[in-house]
Amino acid sequence: MQISRRALLALTGAAAASSVVGLPAFAQDKGTIGIAMPTKSSARWIADGDSMVKQFTEAGYATDLQYAEDDIPNQLAQIENMITKGVKALVIAAIDGTTLSNALDNAAAAGIKVIAYDRLIRESGSVDYYATFDNFKVGVQQAESLVAGLKERFADVKPWNVELFGGSPDDNNAFFFYNGAMSVLQPMIDAGDIAIPSGQVGMDVVGTLRWDGAVAQARMDNLLSSNYGDKQLHGALSPYDGLSIGILSSVKGVGYGSGDLKMPVVTGQDCEVPSIKSIIAGEQYSSIFKDTRELAKVTVKMVDAVLSGGTPEINDEKTYDNGVKVVPSYLLASQPVDASNYEAVLVGSGYYTADQLK
Repeated sequence: MQISRRALLALTGAAAASSVVGLPAFAQDKGTIGIAMPTKSSARWIADGDSMVKQFTEAGYATDLQYAEDDIPNQLAQIENMITKGVKALVIAAIDGTTLSNALDNAAAAGIKVIAYDRLIRESGSVDYYATFDNFKVGVQQAESLVAGLKERFADVKPWNVELFGGSPDDNNAFFFYNGAMSVLQPMIDAGDIAIPSGQVGMDVVGTLRWDGAVAQARMDNLLSSNYGDKQLHGALSPYDGLSIGILSSVKGVGYGSGDLKMPVVTGQDCEVPSIKSIIAGEQYSSIFKDTRELAKVTVKMVDAVLSGGTPEINDEKTYDNGVKVVPSYLLASQPVDASNYEAVLVGSGYYTADQLK
């Protein structure tokens, strides 16, 4: 049987079209998402990056994941390179959110959407959305946990001697954590239930640049030597597990946790493995669980909605003013974790295996 040339071309075209439709690489290629993370020195940022790469890949996107190792010029260069390469969107956990304005204006001019991830990017009108946790509530939970621990360990003592630690002053979240905590603690300080023997209060004094545990440890060393010769430390407000480990090293170094000198109540955040092991050992009192898998999920949905011409789900349009605009945000819930519930919350949810915490 002979087939006409026109019919043969038609059949060939149909076959080619069929083969293209059947290739998932073409069907799923939605472009590249640039992901800028601050550092690998914290396990939580590694988990965030891994979760986003996995979920963006499953949604059909390629990813360009970069860590800046807490070097501001390095992060800026990474973001500028992503813009030059033509990413479809930028997801940025900023080291210093005030340093990116020019780069983000260039991104906006190129039609690249910008999502601030967990840390608000300040002083820029080119931030489209913000995905984070309810950071004021995180601070409230830390303070409530601190007070619960003080009542548990030092029920027969008043006032409780407490020292305050803040996060990095260039991270907008640090102020929300501190202000949330102080909404609980300040009334107790005013009532005389809590004393701050050092007198050091306020983020301008208690902030810890770059969330550096060594800096927190050195500061606690100084606080103890200067203010606790004849006093006992009962608690320390710590906004992050990396600081908590440093604080604990300091207090253990002068004998806390041995003999009759009880370990002070030390809070934390992020449920990093060393801190959970410390909680199990009866040293660190608590941490705050922020499920990075859920934050990544919200972020991927946000980006996918924007790039598909839709509107992402938002549950807060008033809280996060970055100095230029109020950034539409999605806030997730966090959960306090201590010795009583770490297994149910962290192992039960599959965030960690039991073996990881041994």
